[in-house]
Amino acid sequence: MLDPRSPMARLRHVWLRLSSLILRRRHYAYLKVWAGRLVLWGGAVGVGLLAVGFARLSDHAVHFFRDGAKAWWWLPLVVTPLAGAGCVWITRRWFAGAEGSGIPQTIAEMSRPESPGWRPLLSLRIVVGKVLVGAAAVGSGFSLGREGPTVQVGASLMNALHRWLPGGLHIPRTHMLVAGGAAGIAAAFNTPLAGIAFAIEELTRSVEARMSGLIITAIVLAGIVSQTLLGKASYFGQIAIAGSDRDMALAVAVTALVCGVAGGLFSRMLIIASTSWRGSLADLRRRRPVLFAALCGLLVAALGVVSGGLSFGSGYTETRHLLEGTAQLDWHYAPLRFIATLIAYLSGLPGGIFAPSLAIGAGIGHDLAPLLGQQAHPGMLLVLCMAGFLAAVTQAPITAFIIVMEMVDGYSVIIGLMAVSLLSAGVSRLFSPPLYHTVARHLLARNTPPPC
Repeated sequence: MLDPRSPMARLRHVWLRLSSLILRRRHYAYLKVWAGRLVLWGGAVGVGLLAVGFARLSDHAVHFFRDGAKAWWWLPLVVTPLAGAGCVWITRRWFAGAEGSGIPQTIAEMSRPESPGWRPLLSLRIVVGKVLVGAAAVGSGFSLGREGPTVQVGASLMNALHRWLPGGLHIPRTHMLVAGGAAGIAAAFNTPLAGIAFAIEELTRSVEARMSGLIITAIVLAGIVSQTLLGKASYFGQIAIAGSDRDMALAVAVTALVCGVAGGLFSRMLIIASTSWRGSLADLRRRRPVLFAALCGLLVAALGVVSGGLSFGSGYTETRHLLEGTAQLDWHYAPLRFIATLIAYLSGLPGGIFAPSLAIGAGIGHDLAPLLGQQAHPGMLLVLCMAGFLAAVTQAPITAFIIVMEMVDGYSVIIGLMAVSLLSAGVSRLFSPPLYHTVARHLLARNTPPPC
């Protein structure tokens, strides 16, 4: 037995103390890592729950509005203008920053300067406004979607949770925003692969390996919540897609040109409306935003009444009927939806353009089917036009073709979806710069306080 006063005993005692200290620090580090994981996992589950709640609230509001419009044809002429004015007033009064799509706001927040004068575009207050006012806007007949707003909702929740992460993990705030926004897209569309593509293609152009793990974890958890509560079926269900290689090649060529031009012009109009619109109407929107929203609501209501309600809401119902072959819409459905979505965007209401863009694309495919001799089996042409128009508007072709592929279980036409998305986005660039990043730069410039 060693003498406790001997050098070897003292050295052994020091070694044991040092080993115990290292072990305690290692346990503390593990606890910090697991605490960070729990915060991230809890946030991803929260994003999934918010996306599901937003979806159900919006669906109930739309169905209630459509039932009322069928019973009393004049109801939209009263409800839509009043609801539009009220939603804009509420947004500007209590939820500033919640207006618009939500994707440019998230991108702008990722580049925000460290300045005390910055007006936040991501917060828990904005989550409340985006969900409640966004559902009210869609449920009063405006042609808007909930998918883009869900990106801002998810990024806002993750932004709030970032402060609860242990500092030793060194997870940047921007990584949390990307994870939240991508989880929002995945849960809203029930398309996890599209969430990953969206994060890489739109929210950030260079993803580190560590951030990729964050994003994928958040997307998986949000997707699990969405599938648990909404079911595992695709967004539009399983669609029968038939056609030969020759039919597909012809459809891709025509669709890429038509959707590229139409989507590029649509994107250009949205950019002008957000950044550089001039004239008497633009002055009216700036000076009297509530009155302008009411006038936009009156126009949207008039379009809906004239078309028998085809232009109301996000367009999900009409798109699904077209894909399933259970409805035959008039040729003017796509132009009506195009105009109604543009007017709704001009109003300044919280709402996105993803779902309306898919509806416009389906309408274009419906109009092209007789010209290409594919009216008997238009499913392939419809999904190609949906991907092509969405890619042209967003100039995010990878996200577009993956979203549509997962929405309709369209793995059999994946090559066609890839081709039409890439070509349509290329054609769109001749008419418009990228929509979301252009609007984000404008928001960043407008929201940054001038130097003292």
